[in-house]
Parts: sequence; C-alpha cells; structure tokens
Amino acid sequence: MKLNDLTEIEVQRKVNEYFRLADITLKDEEIRDIQINDFGLGRLDELGLQLFVYINTERYCAKEWALFPRQTCPEHLHPPVESGDPGKQETFRCKFGTVYLYVEGEATSHPKAHPPEQDRDQFTAAHEVILTAGDQYTIPPNTKHWFQAGEEGAVTAEYSSTSTDNHDIFTHKDI
Repeated sequence: MKLNDLTEIEVQRKVNEYFRLADITLKDEEIRDIQINDFGLGRLDELGLQLFVYINTERYCAKEWALFPRQTCPEHLHPPVESGDPGKQETFRCKFGTVYLYVEGEATSHPKAHPPEQDRDQFTAAHEVILTAGDQYTIPPNTKHWFQAGEEGAVTAEYSSTSTDNHDIFTHKDI
C-alpha cells in the first residue's frame, strides 16, 4: 500500500514500527505527536520525512526521524535567523538502516542514491556521506543538504541547535 493512501494515524503507527526497530520506545500519546511532512508536495512515498521532537528550546533540540524505503527529504539549508546566529547546526546519528546524505562539496562520482526523476534539477548538493547504524555526521549551519533512505528505510537521531523549521530554505521550487 502506498503511503499517500494511509491516514495520518496509520503513518504514525508505521513510523513507530521503524522506531521500534531502532529500540526507540514512545508512549501512546507521543506516537500521536509524530509529525508527518510531505512538504506540501503530496508525494509522501517519494518526498517526505516523519519525525518526533523530544525537546526544542532556545538552546538545543533533539529529534528522532524516520524515512521509509527510498523516501527523500528535499534539499534545504538552515540560514542565520538573527544577527549573530549562524543558523542551525545539526548532527545526524543513524540508528537503523542506511541514510544517503548529500552535502555541499566535491561531487561523488557514482552516488548510491538519486532524487526522484522529476525533481532532479531541484537538488544541487552532491557530496555523498553514507550513514549506517552507529555512524554520525555533523552538518554546519547554512549548508545545503538532502538525504534519502536505503532499501530498508532508516531511523536517525538528530541533535542540533534550536530548530526553526519555518526559516529553512528549500531549493525545490514547489516548497
């Protein structure tokens, strides 16, 4: 069944199944707080991200996020929000599956993942970082990046400075 055909509650339950694969336990009320984001594109199967926020204060943020098999989080960056703030810095630590992360830098000649065909021109970061369970990578502020799960999906912890998602800049023209 396609993700786009599922209700929000069904997707939240499916995300929780992935979290369990990564030994993450959420209470029932927390499962209902799992955020599902298709970035307004209506193509959750291809472009989306599901996440649970533990805490987000003016000092720091901690989240868990899940990607379904080959699901892609569109390219974006976290710009400076106010004077003296360089933008969100985040560290991804993979807990289950494989995450193909693409950041600015020297292009990888034979990448393991590709954006959805109809969106390829909306993705520019091409330096590949492969994360499997136990691997982590820190993305500096104001750095274009996007990521895609491998064939079995992925679960990743994200530790960052304050998350101000409404300030994120996406390169996709329709977001």
